Amino acid sequence: MKKLILAFVLAGLPALAAHADPHNVFGVWETKAGTSHIEIADCGDGTPCGTVVWLDADALLPGVTPETAVDANGDNVLGLKILHSFSRKKKDWRKGTIYDPEHGKTYGSRIKLRDDGKLQVKGCLGPFCQTQVWEKVEPTEAAT
Repeated sequence: MKKLILAFVLAGLPALAAHADPHNVFGVWETKAGTSHIEIADCGDGTPCGTVVWLDADALLPGVTPETAVDANGDNVLGLKILHSFSRKKKDWRKGTIYDPEHGKTYGSRIKLRDDGKLQVKGCLGPFCQTQVWEKVEPTEAAT
């Protein structure tokens, strides 16, 4: 009987491993458009902060380099913190903000790691949200 119970427990372990921790959002992520990489690291208090660490030079305007690219407010995009102020909830990070450098606007945000290993990023204006899915990339690919 003990062997039978052990067999059922061991058979169920792969199913448990398939569920990703939705709070493990740390790493380097390629945005949906593929034109930038965002490094999500600890803000210093255990919550995630996302910073632009790479820009696709081919996607920029002529004469603009990743080092000289600026947002709608004139700030350098490389090194810009675009995700911060999240609170850990049961199934995700909520009550954070995401900054859109192209338009110079900040929105409410939620983020979580999906079971498939991709990052779900929501930007919200009131009750209306837009969802993007970002792919994880190796940090060495994120270098400019």
